[in-house]
Amino acid sequence: MEIALKVTKRESLKPRYATLSKIYANGELIDEGIVIYFKAPNSFTGEDIVEFQCHGGVTVSSLVLKALINEGARAARAGEFSKRAVLSGKMDASKALAVAKMIETKSEDGVKLIAKHLRGDLGEFVNQLREELVTTLAYVEVNIDYAEEDLPSNLIEQIKKRLSTNSQKIANILRVSKNREGLIEGFRISIIGKPNVGKSSLLNTLLSYERAIISDIAGTTRDTIEEEIKIGSHLVRFVDTAGIRDSSDKIEAIGIERSKKAVEESDIVIALFDNSRVFDKDDEEILHLIQKYKSSKRVIVAINKCDLEPKFNREVISEKFIEISREDISPLIDRVEEILDSSVEADELVLISNWQVDLASRAKEAIDRASNLLDSGELELFAFEINEAIDAISQISKPFDRDEILDSMFGEFCLGK
Repeated sequence: MEIALKVTKRESLKPRYATLSKIYANGELIDEGIVIYFKAPNSFTGEDIVEFQCHGGVTVSSLVLKALINEGARAARAGEFSKRAVLSGKMDASKALAVAKMIETKSEDGVKLIAKHLRGDLGEFVNQLREELVTTLAYVEVNIDYAEEDLPSNLIEQIKKRLSTNSQKIANILRVSKNREGLIEGFRISIIGKPNVGKSSLLNTLLSYERAIISDIAGTTRDTIEEEIKIGSHLVRFVDTAGIRDSSDKIEAIGIERSKKAVEESDIVIALFDNSRVFDKDDEEILHLIQKYKSSKRVIVAINKCDLEPKFNREVISEKFIEISREDISPLIDRVEEILDSSVEADELVLISNWQVDLASRAKEAIDRASNLLDSGELELFAFEINEAIDAISQISKPFDRDEILDSMFGEFCLGK
């Protein structure tokens, strides 16, 4: 199969200008679209690129792709364009990952955070930290090579202070990245409570349709039910869980264990209590869960069914709580949005992938080990650990040019980009 344009020579395509062209395959017209020639190095990858802008739909684009492949082209691998851009020096690895995350992010605020990476903020952070570590290494290597020379008596203290600052910088970005993870991946909110407190009804009300089965029979929900909705500028995944209580039913017990796992994986936990029923041992189990997780997660305590006759003893709850009913869940939505909005701080820099977090963690651990080695005077080992830290932190923006590393880094990208 042949593919041809009405304008057949590359030289007749003016770089970075849109040219209206007829596209033929095997001599037959299959489309009329825009063709743009990006001459190296002024393209995304730094190479010569020709872009076809076909009409919408699957069939036309499939015909064009099929014709191109038959003429010797091949489909791009996952992340290949970004990988080529990194290899050609058009962008560093932090910007390349930002491209992928920009496509995947599930909130408006996540886009704003990732835009910092596209601007090069993370690359600047890495370069500054690397320079400080290289300077520290130089100080110590001078001490190793010229041990008999007089060096400032407070040199070791200066180095330790610098290392402490470096370690704290990485600790801060790791902490912020963990707290802001939901902005990029989407927040998870689990709804917990004993059976029949109204968890499924709450989910249905949030979704505005009957997603979960509602019944007066305790233990109706045997597994977690997950659905996404948008609250403010945030995409949120709500998880309706099985009622937590002591149960001899094997299937229900499995559901309860999954409920507890859902709590562990959530960013926010909504603990429901029933205003129309007296406090019991199952409610007490929920209180224990709140105490267990309130230091690591945001917990919202909500007393449900407040339109019914009150029987629940509010004094047993030491946490601040809100009151809702099936007719009015606005206090809960307001509280959720308040928490989500508070997770956004425009000036903060975050790591946007597990790969970056792992490298930053390795760098911090090496810095901390190096600092401890100073006290014992093991300068050769100190130098080794600082080199390890430099290696790890540098890979965030400029990884080694080894195929297995680059393939691993770009393998999670969407097809092509």
